[in-house]
Amino acid sequence: MKNNILQWKAKLHEIVYEADTKSGKYFDIAVLIIILFSVVLVMIESIDSIKKEFYFILNIFEWIITILFTIEYVLRIISVKKPLKYIFSFYGIIDLLSTIPKYLSFIISGTNSLIAIRALRLLRVFRILKLTSFISESNFLIKALKASKTKILIFMFSIVVTCIILGTIMYMVETNNDGFSNIPKSIYWSIVTMTTVGYGDIFPITIAGQVIASIIMILGYGIIAVPTGIVSAEINYQQKNNINNTQSCQYCMEDTHYDNSKYCHECGKQLNNEF
Repeated sequence: MKNNILQWKAKLHEIVYEADTKSGKYFDIAVLIIILFSVVLVMIESIDSIKKEFYFILNIFEWIITILFTIEYVLRIISVKKPLKYIFSFYGIIDLLSTIPKYLSFIISGTNSLIAIRALRLLRVFRILKLTSFISESNFLIKALKASKTKILIFMFSIVVTCIILGTIMYMVETNNDGFSNIPKSIYWSIVTMTTVGYGDIFPITIAGQVIASIIMILGYGIIAVPTGIVSAEINYQQKNNINNTQSCQYCMEDTHYDNSKYCHECGKQLNNEF
C-alpha cells in the first residue's frame, strides 16, 4: 500500500513538475493556456464598459480559473517530499499570489474596501510569471543569471562607486550651476547619463563639465555590454554542458541536472527517470 502511494506521488511529480513525458507536456500546455487566458481576463476587466456589461460571465470564468489554479497548487504540494521547500520557493510564492486574490475578496468587504479589493485582484497578473517555469529557454536564462550573480554584483558595485566619484567631481566642477546644487543630485545626474537615459532636467554648462559628461556617455555604451557578455558566456556554458532537462528532485527541488541524470547531484536521491 505504501509503495503504491509513493509510486503514485512520484508519477504525479513527473507530470506536474517535468515535461519529459507526454502527460507532463500536456499538463504544461494546459497550464500555459489557462495562464494566458487568465491574464487576458485581468486586462479585459480593467475596461469599465466591458466589465459592467459582462461582469457575471467574467466572474464565472475567474472562479473556474481560480479553482483550477488551486488544484494545481495543491498537486504541487502533495507531489514533493518536502512541501515547505516548494511553498517558500520563488515559483511557490508566485503560485500562491496568483491563486489567493479571488478568495481574499470574500474576507475584505464593505464600500471603503472596494479599492483594496481591486488592488488585490490585480495580483492575478503574477500568473504571467508562472510562464517562465514552463519555458525551457527561460531555465537557461535563470540558471545563467544565478551562476553569474557574483560577477554581476561586483560589476554593479563598481558602477555605483564610479557614479559616486563622477557625481562628486561634477558637483565640484559645476559650482555655479543650480542643477548640481548638492552631491546626491550630481550622483543622480551621473546615473542618468551613464545609463544613457538622459532626462535633460540637469545638464552641465561649463566646458569641463561637458567634457566629463561626454566621457560618461561613452562609458555608458560600453558598460551596458558588460553584463550582457557575462550572462551570454554563462548561457553558452549551460548549453555546452547540456544542463537543460526537466528532471526536478522530489526531495530538494533541485532542477539543474545534466541530461540522462539518474540521481540528484544536490542530495543524491534517485530522480524519476522511469516507472
